Amino acid sequence: MPSVERLLRYGVSGGLSAVTHLGVGWGGHHLGLPPVPASTIGFLASIVVSYTLQRTWVFRSGAGHLSAGPRFLAVTAAAFSLNTVVLWVGADLLHGPYPLVQAVALVLIPALNYVLNSRWTFA
Repeated sequence: MPSVERLLRYGVSGGLSAVTHLGVGWGGHHLGLPPVPASTIGFLASIVVSYTLQRTWVFRSGAGHLSAGPRFLAVTAAAFSLNTVVLWVGADLLHGPYPLVQAVALVLIPALNYVLNSRWTFA
């Protein structure tokens, strides 16, 4: 069972990652980039922030970058895939309202990330 303190650190790191994504994306768009490239750069920056905070602060892992880095990227890809599947099933197939379906994904994804990163990426 994870400690409450570690769960709080995980939540803070996720919030900082989201702020990074939005802030860098907005900054890139403000400087003239179209929305998709701006958001992509913001997303990539958020991955760096998330990896760094989770490795050093949330899980306090000594796992080497050559091991943890690819695993972290695999977990990120799995989370992206889960988001896509949840949205496809919930919104496209079941015709659920987008905000509700996205909310379901936003609950499932951090839970998946936490389990995989704590037990595999940074173990």
